[in-house]
Amino acid sequence: MDVSHKTFIVMPAYNAELTLEKTYNDIPVAFRENVILVDDCSTDGTLSIANKLGLKVIAHNTNKGYGGNQKTCYDAALSSGAEIVIMLHPDYQYDARVVRIMAELIELKNCDVVLGNRIRTRGEALSGGMPKWKYFVNRFSTFFENFVLGQTLGDFHSGLRAYSREVLETIPYSRNSDDFTFDQEFLVQAVYFDFKLGDIPVPVRYFSEASSINFSRSLQYGFGALNAIFFYFVQKLHIYSDPRFLENG
Repeated sequence: MDVSHKTFIVMPAYNAELTLEKTYNDIPVAFRENVILVDDCSTDGTLSIANKLGLKVIAHNTNKGYGGNQKTCYDAALSSGAEIVIMLHPDYQYDARVVRIMAELIELKNCDVVLGNRIRTRGEALSGGMPKWKYFVNRFSTFFENFVLGQTLGDFHSGLRAYSREVLETIPYSRNSDDFTFDQEFLVQAVYFDFKLGDIPVPVRYFSEASSINFSRSLQYGFGALNAIFFYFVQKLHIYSDPRFLENG
């Protein structure tokens, strides 16, 4: 099955000069044709490396934040005709070799959304460099989100994600946060619109050059997730109409 021609890989980038080329080289050759990098006002050499690699580059004039960067990524992929879109951080934390499997699961319609699961076992995650506090916060929050949303994902906070075109055309992601909360809002929206979520194992790689939010930003991210879940149920009960849960039309 060749899904490479209909798959676009989008990279939301900020100061990724030390890891971008390694990440790109991990992508299977057949999937390198349609790679879009959106640079969020990097202050290093990210743009020059992206241009050297021959990527399609979109450069923000002002820093729009992690969520704002993704909005540009998905808009660009859809306007380019993508049928499957894979969001890959250019920080070399995720094993890009698995993008083919993710795309095929969507092509087979087994899933509408596929996440990379960084946590197969506690030992593997910690030996891969994941901070202990991040591991335990991830385990608790993933358990909670699975329970209240009726899912069985192994890692609700993964930054390696694949979406079908239908998902991106249905979910009003432009109404989401421009910050890190965007990711959690998106998954809650995907559940609300009855899309099928799944995941595949991907080894974790934590090192100094890989991007990672600190503890205080993680708390902010967590409260944002709780907000999205709260309004998910408010919307389900028809108490209040939240624009994040109104289908694009």
